[in-house]
Amino acid sequence: MDIPVLLLPLGVSFLLAVLLGPLAIPLLKRLKFGQQVRSDGPQTHLKKSGTPTMGGIIILFAAAVSFLRYAEYTAEFWVLLIAMLGFGLVGFLDDYIKIALKRSLGLTARQKLLGQLLFGIIICIILYRAGHDTSIALPGTDLSLDLHLFYYPFIILMFMAVGNAVNFTDGVDGLLSGTSAIAFAAFAIVALRAAEPEAAVFSAAMIGAVLGFLVYNAHPAKVFMGDSGSLGIGGGLAAVAILTKTELLFIVIGGIFVIEMLSVVLQVASFKLRGKRIFRMSPIHHHFEVGGWSEWKVVTMFWAAGFLFAAAGLMLDGAV
Repeated sequence: MDIPVLLLPLGVSFLLAVLLGPLAIPLLKRLKFGQQVRSDGPQTHLKKSGTPTMGGIIILFAAAVSFLRYAEYTAEFWVLLIAMLGFGLVGFLDDYIKIALKRSLGLTARQKLLGQLLFGIIICIILYRAGHDTSIALPGTDLSLDLHLFYYPFIILMFMAVGNAVNFTDGVDGLLSGTSAIAFAAFAIVALRAAEPEAAVFSAAMIGAVLGFLVYNAHPAKVFMGDSGSLGIGGGLAAVAILTKTELLFIVIGGIFVIEMLSVVLQVASFKLRGKRIFRMSPIHHHFEVGGWSEWKVVTMFWAAGFLFAAAGLMLDGAV
């Protein structure tokens, strides 16, 4: 399998997402699935209140259909599909409770983590039965450490961390759509080098789906993906990294998501320990917005940083 072969799943998912937009967006409006905007956030975001959300269903549907069409139904296939749709389902329930049932908090943090834990365990069972390699490689070296059974708690924690890190990145029009497309593009190349065809096809399908969604999510956004999309994307990214045995390389390729999560963790820790904030607002993309950057400047700078992280990851992996 080579890169031209991946253009089919990418193109199909892109077209599906673009075609679904004009159908899904008016439906979400009629159902009054509108975004609730934080009053303490950037003031420029207040005008976004009521913009349809839960648009992540467009991404998940388009990617799933394309993946089902072009992938072989192996154990790896089920890991990828369950990771994307399972985590997407947790996000969908959170969105639905917040918007349709008018509960501002949606699922509690514990309920979200339990949902992610459930799907993480299911994936671990599939990987264990498939004889998945339990070693962890140090990027850029020939060194690795076999964790044996401890590998499975590790990847469950990885699924949770990546899912929530990606979720934190979704806060500005087009930010997550673009950065996730870049990360999936890097992992598609990694998957080809690792001879993981299902991971490569899945990555291509996700690239097409998020870029098709970006047509409607670019500033000014006509629809937001909500947790339905962000958690589904996070689950998919984690699954690809695990199947390609580049678990630690995700820290580099997904550097933007790591920074977004760290900004939240550091902000909360600093406020609790010192009573002071490090950033004007977290996640860090809001720090720059509150500081006067336009949304488009934030997005383009983060996309550029995403390209640099992806290139650095591919260099470590020996792909470039």
